[in-house]
Amino acid sequence: MDAPERDDTRDAILDCLGSFPDRPDPAVETVSVAAADGFERRLLEYAVEPGERIRAYLLVPDDIDGTRPGILAVHPHAGEFDVGKSDPAGLSETEPYHYGAELCRRGYVVCCPDLLAFEDRRPSEGERAAGTAPAGADYEKFVAMDRLLRGSSLQTKYLSDLAATLDVLAAHDLVASEALGAIGHSLGGQEAAWLSWFDDRIDAAVVSSGVARLDAVQRERITHNFALYVPDLLTVGDMDDVLADVAPSSLLVTHGTGDRIFPPESVRDLVDVVSEAYADAGAPDRFETLFFDGGHEFPAGVRSSAYDWLDRHLSR
Repeated sequence: MDAPERDDTRDAILDCLGSFPDRPDPAVETVSVAAADGFERRLLEYAVEPGERIRAYLLVPDDIDGTRPGILAVHPHAGEFDVGKSDPAGLSETEPYHYGAELCRRGYVVCCPDLLAFEDRRPSEGERAAGTAPAGADYEKFVAMDRLLRGSSLQTKYLSDLAATLDVLAAHDLVASEALGAIGHSLGGQEAAWLSWFDDRIDAAVVSSGVARLDAVQRERITHNFALYVPDLLTVGDMDDVLADVAPSSLLVTHGTGDRIFPPESVRDLVDVVSEAYADAGAPDRFETLFFDGGHEFPAGVRSSAYDWLDRHLSR
């Protein structure tokens, strides 16, 4: 696909995403600060659209001197709506999801936000207990359907909120704004992929078990998170078109050969298309894949390889 065709496809995908919220000045406030193992964990609050403020953990290395590359670490789904930003920030019981904390210990400044419907972005405990607001997957469904009714999508909302979070990270006086990355597993990988397509400030992204061709997902009748479903997307393209348009920014895709929710053969088909796009862009060395024996996971050895890759592409 040549450049004019890619531009047309990008415009068509943007049309599928529909209307984006306005992004105000984030007006960042620090809610609390706590010491952790090798870093400081700061709880931030900031605006993502008029009348809506969210919270994220900012992880700052203890030995910081000057500026460091910044990483946006997006949490997975796993059906655990009570856990969002706490996973990558190292506060959950699921160590393989602590990639934000692990990267901070390697010297990065890392921001870990909640996606809508997770952790602090759910109805209050009182509302959930009283049954006056939907909870868990029902709330995720509610917010997704609400955006469809308003000419948008949950994916659009996630992109807008993550771009606002990137505003916060890039503006921080400890962050080298010319060296920004994104990482995520599962839903987090899906969002790292979309954000690297949407926001050219992302210089390097790690997508762990978060992408496949959606026509294969539908053919295999695999159900997913609601943000996966962008209205009309399959009438104009697929996820290989999204990732192909990330070129020439650096991109790493990791995937287990036994992943049951993102068909591995479809991921290989996607990789072929994306590899060709990077070659056409004159940047074949900026796209890499890591297939491993395993399922829908982000094991320690794969995480270590991903961190080494980020070090190379963000000049750590």
